[in-house]
Amino acid sequence: MNKIALFADGRVGLECVKFLLPKYIDDISYIVVTNKKSIVYQNLQKIFFDKKRILFNQNIVNSQLESVDYIFLLWWPHLIKESVIKTAKNGVINTHPSLLPYNRGKNYNFWNLIEDVPFGVSLHFVSHGIDDGDIIFQKEISKTWEDNGESLYCKAQSEMIKLFKRRYIKILKSDFFRKTQDLTKGSYHNSKELEPYSEIFLDKRYLAKDFLNVLRAKTFPPYEGCYFYEDNCKYEIQIKIKKVKE
Repeated sequence: MNKIALFADGRVGLECVKFLLPKYIDDISYIVVTNKKSIVYQNLQKIFFDKKRILFNQNIVNSQLESVDYIFLLWWPHLIKESVIKTAKNGVINTHPSLLPYNRGKNYNFWNLIEDVPFGVSLHFVSHGIDDGDIIFQKEISKTWEDNGESLYCKAQSEMIKLFKRRYIKILKSDFFRKTQDLTKGSYHNSKELEPYSEIFLDKRYLAKDFLNVLRAKTFPPYEGCYFYEDNCKYEIQIKIKKVKE
């Protein structure tokens, strides 16, 4: 029997944990959560699960980590230490909301629209870099002009959950092919790169397509959209693009 550990957060983490419980409960050595406020932790309090097998990210010590076959990062927001990675005999598998190697790193939904590249979700092995490990499974997701930062975020979450559920057994059986990423293609972005795209300058010329892509990429309430200043006032922009039937 395979033994696994889960680092789970957010909706993706919650739905993947709920999928594994109770059918695959014997596979799970432990579940790591971000804190007591996380929806994953709140859900685990309501079901029959050994509370000793729930660990908090900020309090993890190596002595608590059992040797497992796989660690799954299910929408996990933090980098994990090398000492943690070494506890997984067959490796650590991450859920990433982009069609790797496109949009590695942060703000995948924003950069996907800005760069106008294929969209999707990936399951990949964790390596020493960020989101650059071997890919094992992917699902491409269609998009249209009606999509924005919010809709791509939601699509990615839904498809990531489906992909994990469909491929979980294949992973445990090692029924997959590892595809090395071609990092000469695609892109990587950090969080600091987002801000320069946020301010619109009224006297600057923009290509119409690029301008619309920036506006819709930043449309993700309640987060701030693009903005501009005039007469010492700040104005925020949220847009909606709708296909018209003729």
